[in-house]
Amino acid sequence: MNIRPRRNRKSEAIRRMVQENHVTVNDLVYPLFLVDGKNIKEEVSSLPGNYRFSLDNLLKEIENCISIGLKSFILFPSIPEELKDKTATYSYSPDNFYLKAAREIKKLFPEVCLISDVAMDPYSSDGHDGYVEGGEIINDITLEILAKMAVAQAQAGFDFLGPSDMMDGRVGFIRNALDENGFKNTSIMSYTAKYASAFYGPFRDALDSAPKDGDKKTYQMNPANSDEALLEAELDVTEGADVIMVKPALNYLDIIFRLKTNFEIPIAAYHVSGECAMLMAACQNGWLDYKIAMPEALMSIKRAGADIIITYFAKDFAQMQSK
Repeated sequence: MNIRPRRNRKSEAIRRMVQENHVTVNDLVYPLFLVDGKNIKEEVSSLPGNYRFSLDNLLKEIENCISIGLKSFILFPSIPEELKDKTATYSYSPDNFYLKAAREIKKLFPEVCLISDVAMDPYSSDGHDGYVEGGEIINDITLEILAKMAVAQAQAGFDFLGPSDMMDGRVGFIRNALDENGFKNTSIMSYTAKYASAFYGPFRDALDSAPKDGDKKTYQMNPANSDEALLEAELDVTEGADVIMVKPALNYLDIIFRLKTNFEIPIAAYHVSGECAMLMAACQNGWLDYKIAMPEALMSIKRAGADIIITYFAKDFAQMQSK
């Protein structure tokens, strides 16, 4: 035999030399959950090792992450029910603790990349990503609300805004609002192909943001569809997105690959709470080795074409790499 592929696998040094893909801390974004108050650090029961932080403890967590090389974070607020209403007015209120937290984070740690969440569901009394009227999500009314939210987040200092609502036309509408208000340099990381997935459960536990009625299938994508992701991506890129995202990641590696091969802007993938929780549970039961299985999961997302990986494993991976 003239061709023996095993010759390139015969030692650790050779395997490393010919390795095609690499995951580094620079590829990763760490999701963080924020609550109002002081001295709060509550573990999310369905997502072990992840917490709801008050700002004082969140700042300590970010400082810890920076010390091990992790500098990109996506921030999600858990909003008390009494501050929610049908039009999500608290989302752009000057008193919003989420916006105040962003200002404090960027003041203390200007070097970090801070990514927001733009959607109504954390602030909506209906629990949906858009404005609800007669049981229907009204797309164009939602855009007006999202634009106000986006401008407020840009004012607070977020580097990237993350529209996660899946309303039609929202990227262009937000881009125009940002430009008109002097935020031409604020970037948009669009949730481009966000599927109506069963794997968001622990995230909704963390934020208590499940819909009060119905589901999200009229705006999030059908898990059976692949070509539709290309249409959504074409729209978002045309409307001004700087990064396009696939969510979830592991169950949609084919979608990541298709976007990577068809578009020449960075591709993000959200390794969602349910995907991470399954692996955690298997490792806690002794069925898998966390130190081997977790990096393999991240590598599969990178290999599929993701330039940016949002994952609840980011801190653990950074700690492993720093040793």
